Amino acid sequence: MPDTPETERAGSEPRLIVETGLDRRVAEIIEPTIEQIGYRLVRVRLSAQNGATLQIMCERPDGTMTVEDCETVSMAVSPVLDVEDPIDKAYHLEVSSPGIDRPMVRKSDFSRWLGHLVKVETSVLVDGRKRFRGKIAAAADEGFTVERDQPAYGEEPVVVIPFAALAEAKLILTDDLIRDALTADKKAKAAQAANQNGAGDE
Repeated sequence: MPDTPETERAGSEPRLIVETGLDRRVAEIIEPTIEQIGYRLVRVRLSAQNGATLQIMCERPDGTMTVEDCETVSMAVSPVLDVEDPIDKAYHLEVSSPGIDRPMVRKSDFSRWLGHLVKVETSVLVDGRKRFRGKIAAAADEGFTVERDQPAYGEEPVVVIPFAALAEAKLILTDDLIRDALTADKKAKAAQAANQNGAGDE
């Protein structure tokens, strides 16, 4: 994928869904470092797994994230976390990709995964409810449209969810999603390789 305006502003596109409490403090500490080295933060979560695990989910602007990328981010954020020391106990740092059934945290995520199934929770009632499941039919600047896959009797089959009302959203794993995610990953890696070769030729 060439550098489009979308890729160029990828680092600065704010997340719609942000953490609370200690997770938020950690996110505020590490996000500038992650963006500086060319990645985007997706989510931070401190869990009780293995005593305590700090999971940092991130990706490149094109949506890819290799094992090497995870190591790069880990090496960049470790010293920052050591200096700021926001977590008052020993923890295990885990940097990972968002995965195929990924959390949707930016407006561009909804444009990128049009046509795929998503599970959504809102902070306020939208069309009489807070939970939705269906296909992303459209994405605009203010919100996105979901075609419900199991509308209850009397419910509208299509609902527009404002981004301002979004509390949580996640793609649902399907064969189509796996196929499209693998295709997108392959294209992005080919573009990265082409860019590296081009840079080497100069």
